Amino acid sequence: MEIKRVFDILDNLKSSSTKTDILNSKENKQWVHHSVDDFHAHSLHVASGLLALGLQKGDIVSLMANNRPEWNFVDYGVQQAGLVSAPIFPTISADDLKFILNHSEAKIIFISDKSIYTKLAAMEDDLPHLRYVFSFNPIEGVKHFQELLELGKKNLNEKAIEDIKKGISENDLYTLLYTSGTTGHPKGVMISHKGILSNVEAVKNLAPFRPDWKALSFLPLNHVYERVLNTLYLFHGVSIYYAENFETIGDNCREIHPQIFVAVPRILERVLEKICAAGDKLTGFKKKVFDLSLKLAENYQLTGNGAWFEFQRKICDILVYSKWRTAIGGNIVCVVSGGAALNPRIERIFFCAGITLLQGYGLTETSVVIAVNHFGEDNIRFGSVGPPVFNVEVKIAEEDGEILMKGPSLMMGYYKNPEATAEAIDKDGWFHTGDVGVFIENKFLKITDRKKELFKSSAGKYISPVAIENKLKESKYIEQCMVIGEGQKFASAIIVPNLLNFKEYCRNNNIEWTSNENMVGGDELKKLINDHVKAVNKTLASYEQLKRCQIVSGTWSVESGEITPKLSLKRKVITAKYQETISKIFSVEE
Repeated sequence: MEIKRVFDILDNLKSSSTKTDILNSKENKQWVHHSVDDFHAHSLHVASGLLALGLQKGDIVSLMANNRPEWNFVDYGVQQAGLVSAPIFPTISADDLKFILNHSEAKIIFISDKSIYTKLAAMEDDLPHLRYVFSFNPIEGVKHFQELLELGKKNLNEKAIEDIKKGISENDLYTLLYTSGTTGHPKGVMISHKGILSNVEAVKNLAPFRPDWKALSFLPLNHVYERVLNTLYLFHGVSIYYAENFETIGDNCREIHPQIFVAVPRILERVLEKICAAGDKLTGFKKKVFDLSLKLAENYQLTGNGAWFEFQRKICDILVYSKWRTAIGGNIVCVVSGGAALNPRIERIFFCAGITLLQGYGLTETSVVIAVNHFGEDNIRFGSVGPPVFNVEVKIAEEDGEILMKGPSLMMGYYKNPEATAEAIDKDGWFHTGDVGVFIENKFLKITDRKKELFKSSAGKYISPVAIENKLKESKYIEQCMVIGEGQKFASAIIVPNLLNFKEYCRNNNIEWTSNENMVGGDELKKLINDHVKAVNKTLASYEQLKRCQIVSGTWSVESGEITPKLSLKRKVITAKYQETISKIFSVEE
């Protein structure tokens, strides 16, 4: 059947697949499987239940829950009832939550745990539009999701739902996604059915998908990145397994043996950190082989490695790389990275180890993918985000190098915000991404900077903080960092250490751990980090080199407000938080 609306994917699955594990999650430490028939029936019951509650076409339904099959039941039920979903990050601040619910005028919200309900209850009087709260997990005093399903079963009218579906166009609003902006209130990005499906069509050959594949899903479903990939999986009939949480990703991989998952660079960096930490514990011959395998991987090329390199690689594959693949299930065909810049070193290491790592690029406003490395002849370049997908146009602005895009996956605009829409999309229909880039070989897009994040030193030299931050985070003793120096004589950085890795270092070197505060301020950690900074400085231009870097205690998180849910730095927030520290860094004359 022709797929014009997102819910057509489910109807197509119903007519073509008898899968018993299309959607899966863990309950009480056991995998619970939902068949295509379950998915189809539950989505109809959700649609009927929402209509029975009195919701009408165009009403907004909010979802604020962890990844789980029920998320999809609601998503596809909402669509078939002619309603619009507006998902929200479960970790969002109370102020942003209140803003989104009021701005979208959401009538109903689906949640998953008590902490979210506590936030909602505290602002109940300030949410005039919200009429219903349902929870996927049992919460005292809150209607359970099962009650909505039962209401839907009692009021099931498939003909009425079919009539609603017939009246829905591919150009109708499918979902409202609020950006986790680094400044100001979130903006509601309006995405049509056509917007999402044109992107699914554009990336359907990203990898050699087969219906017997399994995908592990753990990035938040309320973000367009994971949402589009989940839609792509269902388009191909791939089974989706939802990880319990970020800490169980490795265990879940070994349980289900997935062929694909998508990640952000920080997760891949942590995978590599664990691999290197395990290698550091080895001794003798095993240690030598591990060191060789890492050195080889860091110098891997897509072509032209030479016979001697490939001979050594085969030995390392038998003794080392095969164990890495086993650690993520043993069946991985590819891993997709997005959301932030990926260090080319990680690409080389993964590829050399037989794990195809595909970096892509896009924004919420573009229904995600603008460009992506993908399977097929000559479609991958390290350090690039791949060729633009076939159904979008991409050009580089002559005046400032900004990446501009137009195509069917472009948003309908910002909800209730025509001024912001006009600012983002020019009169010729080009969307201004805010990213700076170049084309390599006239084919592969490479992101070089973020316009808003570039800063200029007092000498008038532009510095790209993200590129330097990625190099700093290659140290396993650095968890987070932010490069600073706007208008200053030199660049510096605020560094949050990785205390878990440093504690292990101290244990291995018989260094007594007194307290977190003492150890963060101690000479041993300073030396480890300063040595790494010196190594990074050797790779930088003189005006980019870091001086007087400051190690700070604590953590940066979504909950405490220093980073966005997709792990971008909120630079103004961090600058304000460490204003005294920053003043001291730059107060001494060079």
